[in-house]
Amino acid sequence: MNQAPAGIELLRLDNITKRFPGVLALDGVGFDLRRGEVHALCGENGAGKSTLMKIISGQYQPDEGGITYKGEVRRFASSLDAERAGIAIIHQELNLVPHLSVAENIFLAREPKRGWFVDRTALRRQARACLDRLGVDIRPDAPVKSLSVAQCQMVEIAKALSLNAEIVIMDEPTSSLTESETALLFQVIRELKEQGVGIVYISHRLDEMALIVDRVTVLRDGRYVDTRNFADTCVDEIVALMVGRSLDDKFPERTSIPTADVLMDVRGLTRRGVFHDVGFELRRGEILGFAGLMGAGRTEVARAIFGADPLDTGTIRLGEREITVKTPRDAIAHGIAYLSEDRKSHGLAVKMSVTQNLTLANMGAVSNTLGFIDRKAEEQAAWRYIQMLSIRTPSPHQVARLLSGGNQQKIVIAKWLFRQSRILFFDEPTRGIDVGAKFAIYQLLDRLAAEGIGVVLISSELPEILGLTDRVAVFHEGRITAVLNTRETSQEEIMHFASGHGRPAAPGAETT
Repeated sequence: MNQAPAGIELLRLDNITKRFPGVLALDGVGFDLRRGEVHALCGENGAGKSTLMKIISGQYQPDEGGITYKGEVRRFASSLDAERAGIAIIHQELNLVPHLSVAENIFLAREPKRGWFVDRTALRRQARACLDRLGVDIRPDAPVKSLSVAQCQMVEIAKALSLNAEIVIMDEPTSSLTESETALLFQVIRELKEQGVGIVYISHRLDEMALIVDRVTVLRDGRYVDTRNFADTCVDEIVALMVGRSLDDKFPERTSIPTADVLMDVRGLTRRGVFHDVGFELRRGEILGFAGLMGAGRTEVARAIFGADPLDTGTIRLGEREITVKTPRDAIAHGIAYLSEDRKSHGLAVKMSVTQNLTLANMGAVSNTLGFIDRKAEEQAAWRYIQMLSIRTPSPHQVARLLSGGNQQKIVIAKWLFRQSRILFFDEPTRGIDVGAKFAIYQLLDRLAAEGIGVVLISSELPEILGLTDRVAVFHEGRITAVLNTRETSQEEIMHFASGHGRPAAPGAETT
């Protein structure tokens, strides 16, 4: 583990308080950062971490309290003001312009000029240098809209590095990165530390913190709890501070019992150049896992079944009935739902209220005979799912974008439950969600399976796959190479098949 450095204080926050309508987001919070250290900020969703970082980076102004930066009392009027002072932030929710190139995003509003015009050669060269520093193979000229979520995350990190900042705030930087990409990022973090850069690190992946973190500060319900040297504590103690109690088990005891009744039978699904001859069975009462390395085809298969992407060949059967799915509307009509890993772009209408998001996929259920929305019925439905999923919101009329990531994810889940979907594909459902909220979602997945709903869990976290699923279909380069009984397998065996060591499994077959 890393020892807390005796570095010079770079940043100090004193008695920071921030209020929003109906919510006290921060209540007298203190925090400090030294040169050349990684200081982790931990807490459940809604604890105030992101709000505190937005105050440091100039996006929000504190209602009370002060900021001391490099020995001077400061107040940043905007994010641009903070950037000019040497503070960069990498947001959990990606903040890129899709139609611009990678290079243009990295140097947005800071493009190198030749006279009055942008120096395109210098722009590409400097962007390439930032990407090379991260060790990623992304073309500077590539449009951001053509990139995967993980690649977009790396572009965000490259953008922060390009600022040569003295403070870098990283909000869930590894949430969509592979192990190799995470290792490269950690190497960059170590290099920044050696240069005296102070790094604020926010992550729900507590186990990985031991590799880079020097100190950790915990917030709970908008209040400061404690600061500790990471070398003097452990993950279980941090979790206990975060949630106010110990969490003996990371995964709930399973109550659903898999049966031989096949809810969905998929055969020979092919989309040329993406995946080939994919087949699997989803049984009543089970949670089926999709595992594999990035680009293996897990998400692409789920999107095709949901009708979001086209299929070339293959059949989908629900029970004894073969169905045709060409659009998401077809899938929804058949009771199939897909919860995207990118909830902000593809799961939520972020400018609409909690109520409107919850009922959006089933508006007929809250409309009268003339087709007008029954506001009373709509609000009653919203309250039912707010209580069922413990969604933390001051009101069902709160705008969705103002809620924490974990609560936004719960809204997406509630939307499809209100639609009474019978098959649910969860794509990285706990990405960017704290340990307490994760446990609640794990319990929900088990409950759905126990109620007879078909659950497919797509996850890059193998402990999550092993802790939740009954069987796991392992993908490699667009094919299923194995279908394993989760209780009889291991992370090592899953990675063996995910790396392509082994022949593709027959559709629905168990691999031993």
